[in-house]
Amino acid sequence: MILTRDVILDEIRKGRIVIEPFNEKNLGPVSYDLTLGRVIRIFREDVYDIDLAEVNNDPNIIREYTKSRVIDEFYPLKPGELVLGITEEIIRLPNDIAGLLIGRSRFARMGLMIYVSANLVQPGVNNRQIFEIYNASRQVIKLYPGLKIGQIIFIRCEGESEYSGIWKNQLEI
Repeated sequence: MILTRDVILDEIRKGRIVIEPFNEKNLGPVSYDLTLGRVIRIFREDVYDIDLAEVNNDPNIIREYTKSRVIDEFYPLKPGELVLGITEEIIRLPNDIAGLLIGRSRFARMGLMIYVSANLVQPGVNNRQIFEIYNASRQVIKLYPGLKIGQIIFIRCEGESEYSGIWKNQLEI
């Protein structure tokens, strides 16, 4: 069941859903707008192949394939380029609420994708969310820190379950 604005606000007031920082203006009818943080990870140009077996054994190997970059003014995302971004917000969910990351339609219409395939936010997380930002257009797209580029939809789970994986408490990219 997707949570509506009133239910989301009630869960926030009870402290079951925590969004830091929280801005009620970012809360829509069934979602909360998420903003892009200042740090992104760019894939290194000298990496010619990525071994998924290595990634499966050590997810942190992504740091060897990418380099960190702070966005001062904006980042010019080239056509066909993939970068990793992170939310300014920390999301904390109880064991009976999950989330789905989705893009904002105004930016999707320009060719911006904010997740390639990993849009599930597990119950029990306490972290910043990662955006898999891809430019599907033929033009350069300027990415600005603080820009609301995605949304999270909250879903009530039947039963309780807690994510205990490597990214449970991720706060940096």
